[in-house]
Amino acid sequence: MIPGAHMHQDSSKPFKDPHAYRRLIGRLIYLTNTRPYITFSVNQLAQFMAFPTNLHYTAAMKVLRCFKGSPALGLFFPTNSIVQLKAYSDNNWASCPDTRRSVSGYCIYLEDSLITWKSKKQRIVSRSSCEAEYRALALTTCEIT
Repeated sequence: MIPGAHMHQDSSKPFKDPHAYRRLIGRLIYLTNTRPYITFSVNQLAQFMAFPTNLHYTAAMKVLRCFKGSPALGLFFPTNSIVQLKAYSDNNWASCPDTRRSVSGYCIYLEDSLITWKSKKQRIVSRSSCEAEYRALALTTCEIT
């Protein structure tokens, strides 16, 4: 997907086979286990499984095309890594155009190996970017604990 693009429910033509769209998104969700770089895009597309449009299906096909250009990309877990935990968190304040809620995300590494990650829309609307950052850090801290 285009960086900075956010999907939303619009008035474009509904996709003719919603069941096929749901199957495709389900398979993409499974692929996020070893290819975390598609997690945000798949998360955006999964929000419209009830009423997908042609625009959503086109975006899902673009995600599939990225696999064709990068078949060797994925997670690698070496056996000789040192036990050191590193965590990164970030958020995108009021990024959802429909609800104005922030999207928080984190990734946690055990040395150089990614062991967990998450991107999730916050439950409430944050009043400031500072409040949204605090919520993202709290979410990351809970996961580490």
